[in-house]
Amino acid sequence: MKKFWRIIRTIIIIFFSVTIGLVIIYKWVNPPITPLMIIRCFEQKKEGKPIRLEKKWVPIEEISPYMIQAVVAAEDNKFTKHFGFDMEAIKYAKEYNKTHKRKLGGSTISQQVAKNVFLFPDRSWVRKAFEAYFTVLIEIFWSKERIMEVYLNVIELGDGIYGVGRASEIYFGKSAKRLTKTEAATLAASLPSPRKWNPHTQHPRLYRRRDKILSLMNKIGPVELKKTKNK
Repeated sequence: MKKFWRIIRTIIIIFFSVTIGLVIIYKWVNPPITPLMIIRCFEQKKEGKPIRLEKKWVPIEEISPYMIQAVVAAEDNKFTKHFGFDMEAIKYAKEYNKTHKRKLGGSTISQQVAKNVFLFPDRSWVRKAFEAYFTVLIEIFWSKERIMEVYLNVIELGDGIYGVGRASEIYFGKSAKRLTKTEAATLAASLPSPRKWNPHTQHPRLYRRRDKILSLMNKIGPVELKKTKNK
């Protein structure tokens, strides 16, 4: 039994050392690739498609403020106020999902970063537990500005397209810094299903959602991250 518990203790120490160390490294070092990107490449190969992985890291200073405003309006309007979790949104999603076929997630931007950067997509409670763990870590070690920067550079915005830097070039022929309010809202509108709804597919639901996001952007106003402290 003593040997068993020594092994367990060693595993626990290694787990916390590796995970906390990786989060601290990513505070300054940009993630080179994410689990979702790897999975999509395997899916493309399995389906007989050419492997497509287009991404371009853009510092947050080189991203239009409208893009930040758009994703906050679309995905997490309490981003600057919470510590990784929006309990009201989670509670609302839980009640909504009881009576609706189309499910709501209730995840914050911080939770999505934790899932996208550190974990493989899965709907199990085990994955949810790890997601919560990494969410707490990035809220402790990263600033809100860094969380947003990583989020905007790793999100899936089309088939094989990741991050607003490359997406803005492909869809609008311009840099992420020059995105207009409407263009930013259009990209944010694609996030629930970016491979089905994006500016190239011109899906009607994309533009209905874009208009709602534009309305929300007008309500929340500019999003200031540099003055925001993780709570």
